[in-house]
Amino acid sequence: MLKNKKILIAGAGISGIGAAGLLGNAGCDAVIYDGNPDLDKEAVRNRLPARMEISFELGEFRPELADDYDLLILSPGISVNAPIAAAFKERNKPVWGEIELAYVFSKGRIAAITGTNGKTTTTALVGEIFKSYYPSAFVVGNIGIPFTSVALDTEPESVIAAEISSFQLETTVDFHPAVSAVLNVTPDHLDRHGSMEVYADTKLSIAKNQTRDEVILLNYDDPITRAMAERTPARAVMFSRKEDLAEGILLKNTDGKQTFTIKEKGREHPVCTTEEIRLLGSHNHENVLAAIGIAWYMGVPIGCIRNAVMDFKAVEHRIEYVDTVDGVDYYNDSKGTNPDAAIKGIQAMVKPTVLLGGGYDKKSTYDEWIEAFDGKVKSLILMGATAKAIGETAMAHGFNNIIYAGSFEEAMEEARKAASPGDAVLLSPACASWGMFKNYEVRGQRFKEIVGSFKE
Repeated sequence: MLKNKKILIAGAGISGIGAAGLLGNAGCDAVIYDGNPDLDKEAVRNRLPARMEISFELGEFRPELADDYDLLILSPGISVNAPIAAAFKERNKPVWGEIELAYVFSKGRIAAITGTNGKTTTTALVGEIFKSYYPSAFVVGNIGIPFTSVALDTEPESVIAAEISSFQLETTVDFHPAVSAVLNVTPDHLDRHGSMEVYADTKLSIAKNQTRDEVILLNYDDPITRAMAERTPARAVMFSRKEDLAEGILLKNTDGKQTFTIKEKGREHPVCTTEEIRLLGSHNHENVLAAIGIAWYMGVPIGCIRNAVMDFKAVEHRIEYVDTVDGVDYYNDSKGTNPDAAIKGIQAMVKPTVLLGGGYDKKSTYDEWIEAFDGKVKSLILMGATAKAIGETAMAHGFNNIIYAGSFEEAMEEARKAASPGDAVLLSPACASWGMFKNYEVRGQRFKEIVGSFKE
């Protein structure tokens, strides 16, 4: 399909290299563009498949460069409104992202999962359920494994659990999952999308190519996702942690226990109880409900779903218990990169908590996060670009036990001093890591390293 096309890949990071590797393995020629004129070309070549040739266009983008290419592959970190994307669009030339590219080359059925929070946990759980039943199962996307890296390994009988971000959805064209899910929509990335309406519409576009014979799972408890049922071409199936739905995936009170239950066509299919799973926090009950629904509509039997759900452990960096040092429990919730995700972290705590927050400014507001402290947070330690704004918000809500730190290491030392035996220390920053760390994974790993050093 693309072998006679001239393809330009924008970005030399993980996504760009993944796209280049896929195209190279598929026998297609591509050129990598990067705005850094001093890009280490050999370092990029060393991350590509052996003996693969690649050319580069470096430095400030010239619009006329778009005249030389048939297709642009845009890395998700580059805005669809960036000059390079605009130049291709003005010439009526397609702009794809890595997800669209991988989809074109992949085989099998895709379960696509998006939402502001819970994507990684839900996708990882769906992947484990798939692996327990299907011989060929893949877990890809924003979870850290580029879809492009495994697209050529898929077969017609394969199933693929794909975590898809709003940035990735901006550049889908024909991407067509068999089952999709929008877990929730709360303010995030508004610096990129501009408004909540645009952000929500981008999330819903995950189902734009589905039909009424195919399912989209939507969160009934979230008014934004609940309203999507009226606007999607797919068949909307609701999941709910709070409501006893007539049909859908829900928590049912059975003999004083909360049971994950599938209600369909007048029948009830119990899966397991909240006491039988290992995930901490009510937000994870929502993730489990979504995963159960996705797996069910992808054809997995109840028994396999039950066993996989009961065996599943928390995803790294998401309310991850790290260790207990001097009687203090340390939890790594580095993936709490926005206020709503960080609220879930607070809600999961059952001990007096020293909270580490702050980081890159995504133009979020922090009132609801501060209000969610609910007497649990004894000290708030702030760092990064948002420290002042968060501190002012906290004081406006009557919370004054605030400590400012100039570095992550200083913040950790302050947390150690503020915590007493029987307390918890929680890294749940409500902000992205950029400016201090490359990504939330590096931030979470550093947290765990420092906790480890406290025992030495």
